Amino acid sequence: MLALRLTRTAHLAVHLRRLLVAVASAGTGFLLLCALGYALSHPDTPGAAALRLAWCAAPLAAAVQLAVAVARTDPGTRPRSGLSAIGLGPGRLMAVSATTTALSAVLGSVAALFLFLHLRGDLTGGPPSGRVAADALAVGQSLPAPAVLTLLVLVPVLASAAVAHTLRPRDPRPATATAPRGYGRFGAYGWGKARETFGAYGRFGSRTATVAIAAGSGTADAIAAGSGTTGAIAAGSRAAGAARVGAGGTLQTQASDAQPPAPTDGTAEAPATAQTLDPQPEPTPAPTPHSPNTTALPWGIAVLAAGLTVETYTGNASAAPTPGTAPSAGVLVGWALTALGLALAGPGLTHLCGRLLQAARPGALRLLAGRVLMEESHRIGRPLGVVAAVAAAAYVAATVYDGDGPAFGPLATLGALLVAGCTVATLLTAAVAAKHARADTTDALLRLGAPPSTLRGAAAVRAAALLALFGPLTLIVAVLAALPLDH
Repeated sequence: MLALRLTRTAHLAVHLRRLLVAVASAGTGFLLLCALGYALSHPDTPGAAALRLAWCAAPLAAAVQLAVAVARTDPGTRPRSGLSAIGLGPGRLMAVSATTTALSAVLGSVAALFLFLHLRGDLTGGPPSGRVAADALAVGQSLPAPAVLTLLVLVPVLASAAVAHTLRPRDPRPATATAPRGYGRFGAYGWGKARETFGAYGRFGSRTATVAIAAGSGTADAIAAGSGTTGAIAAGSRAAGAARVGAGGTLQTQASDAQPPAPTDGTAEAPATAQTLDPQPEPTPAPTPHSPNTTALPWGIAVLAAGLTVETYTGNASAAPTPGTAPSAGVLVGWALTALGLALAGPGLTHLCGRLLQAARPGALRLLAGRVLMEESHRIGRPLGVVAAVAAAAYVAATVYDGDGPAFGPLATLGALLVAGCTVATLLTAAVAAKHARADTTDALLRLGAPPSTLRGAAAVRAAALLALFGPLTLIVAVLAALPLDH
């Protein structure tokens, strides 16, 4: 009920984004049902039917990515202070986001089912529509209800699971070690942060057990002013001369030294407690962690190279697809690896683009644009990589399948439009979310006197830098992928 109320009282922009999720779910569900209809119409060719079903994974992944981007920008399920007191903590809000996404996707799946039945003529009782091939609609055959239900729930289940995984509650505290690393004896790198005095390692008996001796008052003056034993230690006699300042600044003595005699003036000896002479030891600077965006860049490049290798091997080993048939499974695997590699490398490339903007004596404009790109690389990097992969696929399709090549049918056109539309909508949604995230910074700059033209100029510089980096990269990937297929 809470998800329904938040859906009903949302703003118009939120409803439009959820409507996009429903449209993507409807288109993907319709393609899945058409793949089922083709399998029912051609029971003697299970391989071709399975290949058609496998190619539906591209619009399915694009629809799930769009659903996750829309759920991230939903203001109704954003964590706020004070909501945990009424039972709306991060876990409950995550469940509400997943439920809202599932509702939008289910609406699209139901619309896809009605459209499929309408084109078959089951709802009106008339002849089937000629806009889609009759073998894709399985005209004259009964549809298996379990298969139809399984295909239609794929988008809602995967989308809600992806949203729940992305918005799952995380511990805001960083995972730090119990003690900072430091340099120990002779430069040994370990967890101990205390430093030893000069010559402590080579001194006789330094590896034996130590005993911290201090007066009950806990000050060095009390140790020096004490009678009997403590006075002898403070005087520095060689009989008790094992006393030294050790690790952490505590007064130490060898365990093998003779214990001092008991006091004879009737005063009781103060209990031995560990006293630190330096209560604030010098902290060891922690190593600077690497950015996760730049860490994933080599993996993205490796996966991209693997995808291009698979496409090259598959294109050289097989002929061009004939009209009415889908490309081979090797091409699908190659494009999947290529898109995954660009998605992994996208944040690192965006971060690198921000660093390059700040190189060679940057001014205020380039410095602001570069810092914003570095900060937003984790938000817009992956959608940019996926859009680059889709643009490269469109270039290959326009190059290889033009002229005398196989013509695109209505289902292939629908799938291409779904993938392109979902990826572009995801990128725009991520850009809007990044703009809202830096709204406080923008307001602060305006209060400090920054002219609005400077902010607009920084946005134009960011867009130009991203286009200058991802444009040639997309063209190179497209040319390399089209070479083995254009024969």
